This record gives sequence, structure tokens and C-alpha cells, in this order.
Amino acid sequence: MYVYKELRKKEYSGDIVFLNSKGVKFKGSDKENVKIYHFETYHVFDTFFSIYHLATSKHILIDNYYGFLSTVKFKEGVVCTQLWHAAGAIKKFGLLDPSSETRSKRANKRFLKVYNQFDKIVVGSDQLAQIYYEAFAASKERILKTGIPRTDLLYDQAKGEKKMNKIMKKFPALENKKIILYAPTYRESDLHSFELHLDISLMVEHLGEEYVLLLKLHPAVKGQYTLPEHLSDSVIDCSGLFKVNDLLFVSDYLITDYSSIPFEYAILEKPMIFFPYDIESYEKERGFWQDYTEFVPGPVAFHTQEIIDILLNQSFDYEEIRKFKEEWNEYSQGKSSENLVNTLFFNED
Repeated sequence: MYVYKELRKKEYSGDIVFLNSKGVKFKGSDKENVKIYHFETYHVFDTFFSIYHLATSKHILIDNYYGFLSTVKFKEGVVCTQLWHAAGAIKKFGLLDPSSETRSKRANKRFLKVYNQFDKIVVGSDQLAQIYYEAFAASKERILKTGIPRTDLLYDQAKGEKKMNKIMKKFPALENKKIILYAPTYRESDLHSFELHLDISLMVEHLGEEYVLLLKLHPAVKGQYTLPEHLSDSVIDCSGLFKVNDLLFVSDYLITDYSSIPFEYAILEKPMIFFPYDIESYEKERGFWQDYTEFVPGPVAFHTQEIIDILLNQSFDYEEIRKFKEEWNEYSQGKSSENLVNTLFFNED
């Protein structure tokens, strides 16, 4: 979306086509040269035209792993750019995902075919580039050090205040409170039996009226968790109501585990607590790029009481957060979308 808006700002004259996978909420534009199709869905008409545009477009921009790319043959001169959906990574993925060891040779070959379709891979730091060298078997020539477009928002103070005001209007109870955002990583087991491991009753009891806790759960667990009514004055479930990046502006503290959110939250230089309650099983299943406890820019807690103590004692190292920010957002300085559009579409370095 940030790339699209920058193209509009630059008055790009070409046609722009959105292929929306299931769950995408982008509804359209009043501009005549924007087309929208529902791809990888039951819309036969849309699927046909999606395939047509994949075969005829000059630029393809993607933000995830898409299996269909293993069988697509782009015409000569097409540039496929991988934007990805995170500014960094804690857990392993791609070719170094531990699950690749149990996949068939055919499956791993398919994965590699998909990664080989990425002509350009956008990064916000040399650290992230190093991960892509290993995860996607990428060469240095394929790396674009223009910064991550989605981080531009976090440098825009005016937009940040606008989003804060919108959230405050929706939840007046947040006014004059210390706001904690809990955004846990999605786990496959959550689909079958979701459990909120954070003891929110204990937090409310010990932190008192000074704090409010926001819950941001993954869309896949929608409907599996019901907030206890007696906690509704101190805990607000924001799942499905606001984008996580919007909630970063309003929150004073972030609690998470293996998510990529900290790479973006660090831009705001706000404190974080890491709550990897299942670290041993998760590391065995997914793997980490570095030693977890030494890598994350904040205190690590394994029990809710530890989190409470950290908050009450304000046990945060702000210099550690700033260092993390600079290291992982080296090229993401608020103009990443402009840098990328100039490089790809207007041949400007």
C-alpha cells in the first residue's frame, strides 16, 4: 500500500493491478487505471485475469511466499520484487526453516523455484540482507537497500497522531493511562486450542487502574477467546479492530514473543518485554537466527509475575533499544517507499 501511494504521488502513468488473496481488505480506488482481482480464491473470472496480468505486467511486487510462483514463467524483462512483510526476523524461515528437513526433495525444489523468482529483495538493513542470503539463497546483486516501505508510517508524526486520536476516540478509557500492548505470535496449535498464557487477571490486580492492557491476537484465532467481563475496564481486545502498526503509536509498552513487531516498534524507541513461555518447544520447531535471550532488545520473562515486576520497576535499557533500532532500520529512515519507487520505476539511485 505504501508503494502504491508513492506511485500515485509520483503520478505514475501505468496501469496498477492488485491481486488480493483471501482476507485482504483493500476495496479499490477512484482512479481509472487501478484494477483489483481476487486471486487464489473461488472467483474464476478474477483468477483468469490474475494469471493474465502476471504474464503481461512489467513489474510484480509481492509481500510473502506464494507457491504459484514456482510454475510461473515471466516474460523477458519483468522485475519481480519481494517486499516481504517484516523489517527483521527472530525465527527462521525459507531454506533454513527446520521443517525443510522433513519435506520431500520435490517440495524443497519447489520452494527454491519460488525464491529464484525474486529478482529484487527489499531490505532495511545489512542484518536483514544477511538473513535473505541464507533464507532465499539470494545473491548480493538481488538485494535492494532502499528501506522497508511499511516503516515509513512510524516516522510520520502527523499520521501517527491521527491514528492515535482515532483509537482514543474508539476507546476513551485509554485517556491518561499507561497502555500495554500484548501481541503474541501465531502458533499452529492455536487453531485447535487457543490459550492466552498471559495471566491478565493477575496483571490487573497488581498494576491497578494506572495501566490498561490491549490484546492484539492473530486473525486465525478469531472467536476462540472471550475476554472476561469483569476485566473489561482494564483490558481491551483490539483483535480485528485496528492494524498492529496503528496500535504501536498509542501503546507505551509492547509485550510479544517471536514476532517481527519489535523491529518496527524500536523505531519509536519505546520499551518492550519478551514473553517466550514456550521457548524450548518453539526453538525446536521453528529455530532462531540468533540466541534469543541475547538478541531481543528488552527483558525476557517466562511468567506473568516477572512481567509485572519489570513494569513496576521500569527495568528497561533504552540505549539497547536505540542500538537495536539503528542496526535493523539502517536504511529505513522514513523515505523507503520513495527510495524504492525511484529505483524501480524512475531509474533513480
